[in-house]
Amino acid sequence: MELKGRTAVVTGGGSGIGRALALAFAREGMQVALADLDEAAMAEVAGAIRGQGSEALAVRTDVAELGSVQALADRVWAAFGRVHVLCNNAGVSTWGGIETATHRDWQWVLGVNLWGVIHGLEAFLPRMIAQKEPAHVVNTASMAGLIASQGLGVYNTSKYAVVGLSETLAKDLRPYGIGVSVLCPMGVSTRIRTSERNRPPGLRNPTAPAAEPVELIGRSLEPEAVAGMVLDAIRGNRLYVITHDEGLEPLRRRFQRMERAIVERKR
Repeated sequence: MELKGRTAVVTGGGSGIGRALALAFAREGMQVALADLDEAAMAEVAGAIRGQGSEALAVRTDVAELGSVQALADRVWAAFGRVHVLCNNAGVSTWGGIETATHRDWQWVLGVNLWGVIHGLEAFLPRMIAQKEPAHVVNTASMAGLIASQGLGVYNTSKYAVVGLSETLAKDLRPYGIGVSVLCPMGVSTRIRTSERNRPPGLRNPTAPAAEPVELIGRSLEPEAVAGMVLDAIRGNRLYVITHDEGLEPLRRRFQRMERAIVERKR
């Protein structure tokens, strides 16, 4: 897929993987629309994009609200007239066992991580299909969407859903010439461990003590390395972007357990 001269949209574009994706797209000569709640961070990224000679649009967006994402889409089409790469990337995390999760935890994490992806598809896909041009959707999940980890149950649930959504979406969009990638990283040097900074007041837990973040196995990659993998996946129209070699063995064990469940049932 040719990227130069085309338009990319990145939610969660103010920091972390989103920031790295936005700057990588700009280096490819793309126009970039950023969506985030952190307007100062977006302004910094937009300035860096313009410094690379590309156009940038920054729109404060709450991906958990459909109307906010629809307003983003309207702004993008008014500014650029087309969208060729949609990165549903915004994400948050909470920690602790499922038995300790509050209803507000579920609302917040699913609202951003799952409904944020759904809202992106609802707001952008119909117009992307109507363009009748090559395009690509990137949904950010996690290795936590492929391997369950104790203490990450709410986050796991949201990311497993994004993986399943993306696998189905790839089949549904094939007739339209729109590719799909699902990004499943392990540790990346981002600010997701400080997600609470953007948690809406109405969804905070005023009395529950915060659980300690889960320590992830494997290396911690820089966001720029992950962004490079995503660009390669877009060009190659590859569904899975699994960033860490360390993920191979846990994945192998998971599917071996499934295989054994079938084999042992037949004995």
